[in-house]
Amino acid sequence: MINDLKAVVARSQATLFEDMLGAVALLVILVGGLSLPALI
Repeated sequence: MINDLKAVVARSQATLFEDMLGAVALLVILVGGLSLPALI
């Protein structure tokens, strides 16, 4: 199973960074949206 996981990471390494960047962007939007009422 570990070999399978290594193979998946090796094949999808190009899109892995983009997926992580998208997840961080969604978290930033979520935190910004939740803290927005405190600013108003």
